Amino acid sequence: MKYRIILASGSPRRREILTQIGAEYEVVVSDCDETTSCTEPSELVKELSNKKAAAVAESVQGPAVIIGADTVVAYDKVILGKPKDRADAKRMLTLLSGQIHQVYTGVSLMIKEENGEERIIIFDECSEVEVETLTDRQTEEYLNTEEGTDKAGSYAVQGIFAAHIKGIKGDYYNIVGLPVAGIYRRLYEIGIDLRTGEKI
Repeated sequence: MKYRIILASGSPRRREILTQIGAEYEVVVSDCDETTSCTEPSELVKELSNKKAAAVAESVQGPAVIIGADTVVAYDKVILGKPKDRADAKRMLTLLSGQIHQVYTGVSLMIKEENGEERIIIFDECSEVEVETLTDRQTEEYLNTEEGTDKAGSYAVQGIFAAHIKGIKGDYYNIVGLPVAGIYRRLYEIGIDLRTGEKI
């Protein structure tokens, strides 16, 4: 038996990670409402990842694994989302400069069986990122690249901002947006190969 592997996200970074490991997958973007009253980073990402997976699962028939994911940056337990504008992006970069912050990704794996049964695995991973102390000029130069305009925390660890990353503790791919090793391991433990969708 083979499961369809469905990524419930339009993120090009998440697609790149699945492609990198050779996964056979398809993308179905979730249109769910992402408003939440939750302010605790690990709970928030789990809640939103679950919403995304559930919204896509409704329209999926037959055996499938639907992967929902949500990533936030947090500093001192305060969530930093995508910047509203340049001033907001500068505020975030100034906050992160010379500091260690956390990146949380919540993942929901919604597994649909051939007999119609469903089960779900929800988890989150946290990685720590240490940013070099940025000068005003470095901050302005990075803002000019506009790389971080659609990124949580106003930066992309896999892009130009790599020049300012002093250290990482934990899963690098979690910071990019998909803790793929954690997903692979959890599915393998229950007899599903993430790369092929085959029953092990």
